[in-house]
Amino acid sequence: MITVNGKTKEFPGEMTIKEFLEAEGQKDSYVAVELNEVIIPRENYGKVRIGDGDRIEIVSFMGGGSANEPSGSSMQKPVGTQISHVREDGGKGTEDVFTLGGHTFSSRFILGSGKYSLELIDAAVKHAGAQIITLALRRANEGGVANILDYIPEGVTLLPNTSGARNAEEAVRIARLSREICRSDFVKVEVIRDSKYLLPDNYETARAVEMLAKEGFVVMPYMYPDLNAARDMANAGAACIMPLGAPIGSNKGICTKEFIQILIDEIDLPVIVDAGIGRPSQACEAMEMGAAAVMANTAIATAGDIPAMAEAFRMAIAAGRTAYLSGLGRVMERGASASSPLTGFLQDGGENI
Repeated sequence: MITVNGKTKEFPGEMTIKEFLEAEGQKDSYVAVELNEVIIPRENYGKVRIGDGDRIEIVSFMGGGSANEPSGSSMQKPVGTQISHVREDGGKGTEDVFTLGGHTFSSRFILGSGKYSLELIDAAVKHAGAQIITLALRRANEGGVANILDYIPEGVTLLPNTSGARNAEEAVRIARLSREICRSDFVKVEVIRDSKYLLPDNYETARAVEMLAKEGFVVMPYMYPDLNAARDMANAGAACIMPLGAPIGSNKGICTKEFIQILIDEIDLPVIVDAGIGRPSQACEAMEMGAAAVMANTAIATAGDIPAMAEAFRMAIAAGRTAYLSGLGRVMERGASASSPLTGFLQDGGENI
């Protein structure tokens, strides 16, 4: 007998992990495997054998998004992360890009993949112009049914998240398993113990950032916008800071605007506004504040026309970024200032010339 994803199964005899996955209808490049709580590198699937009494976890990616579902230091400076303007046309112009972990992105729209049907993911990514898309790790479905990786266009950077983690150790475990599948060092750290409001645990998140940064991950922490916590994460090796605008999935907009602005002003890392943004106008507002990028999921996934809403977000984010770079006009606290001259056609007393 063996235990697979928590279920006891009859076991015909000793076989390799690769042989077992084939028997289960699983594609080995789409899954990660733990054998007796030890992650097995994919290149060893054909060498490591399964025996009677073994416990196996087989996990794969699904649409990314936080869930209320359990899963099982010295500080270092962040490296390779900056916001920059790069000339790529012989000096004739400037493309506005930002860099995470040595990877440069021209799109400032990160797309969450939760809540979509698989058929709509491709359309959403293309209309959003997104170059980064999130993924969540879950136990693999039996029989190797359709996999989300088949629906993500080639060239898009995969951003696994640690959705389901309740502490730093669980986040690290999920990140390591995710890396076995996508072969990417990118990870969005989510540590959430609160099951009602799904608010991130900043303390455990900072711990996870430090542990994962030491292992060479490009760590993107989702956090409640608190300056001290953001500084701790930056010092621990975060590649960016991802404060929530409002509770996950609420579509309420930037309820934490003033606190996010403090992070933008004080943290020398890209600040990516994540969670709660419900309208393109709110994404535009975040970019006008100076955010490096915006992440959205529910606002698009629950829209009446998903591709059209994805495109609306893309345009709004681009408009907000252009406005920020252009320098927003002043705001007067009192009085008014005429936009047209009030002299030249009137005399004192209001008589026409």
